[in-house]
Amino acid sequence: MLFRQLYDQETSTYTYLIADTDTKEAILVDPVLEQVERDRKLLQELGLTLRYCLETHIHADHITGTDKLRQMTGCLGIVPEHAQASCADRHIKDGETLQLGSVTIKAIATPGHTDSHMAYLVNSDRVLTGDALFIRGCGRTDFQSGDAGTLYDSVTQRLFALPDNTLVYPAHDYRGHTVSTIGEEKRWNPRFVGRTREGFIEFMGNLNLPDPKKMMEAVPANEMCGRLANLAA
Repeated sequence: MLFRQLYDQETSTYTYLIADTDTKEAILVDPVLEQVERDRKLLQELGLTLRYCLETHIHADHITGTDKLRQMTGCLGIVPEHAQASCADRHIKDGETLQLGSVTIKAIATPGHTDSHMAYLVNSDRVLTGDALFIRGCGRTDFQSGDAGTLYDSVTQRLFALPDNTLVYPAHDYRGHTVSTIGEEKRWNPRFVGRTREGFIEFMGNLNLPDPKKMMEAVPANEMCGRLANLAA
């Protein structure tokens, strides 16, 4: 398996390129519009065929590159079940898998940051946690039908139930971290360690964070798989 972690500096977003080294079929998870040319060039250099663009959720902080990549490569755009994205070629359900040669990607419903969020378990040894679980943190729950209690349940009951040595790859990092493990996060993540569900709800309700700078353009654009941004360009 080929596994690459790519970074967008402006939005602190990680995009993941995953491919089967025999079939050369690839998937991009959470692509960023401004990085489409970088991603296309890397696919070309590595001799990969992009089959899917896969979203963990409808993002509020960046515009997805899915539609542009779909135009360039003919790949399919996949979003979580119940996500408000009629443009998608497919909606993926909890427990459903995508297969690329020897690579198996299993969807794990992890709502809370948004009401239709998915994490993705890759070959049973690493999990792409999206905005549900960050390294020593978690995504916010104060917009896009977010719910703190639901997020607490998703992380503690679903993600923390994975083996401790499962590698954790989030959708964002703001402090220079690239990877963690489930065991580390269970032990050291300050959002969850020693905090009850009620305490987590209270904590998340008092964050008072400003809205993401791109939220007003990103959410409607991502509900169209990034197509609105392309039309405006």
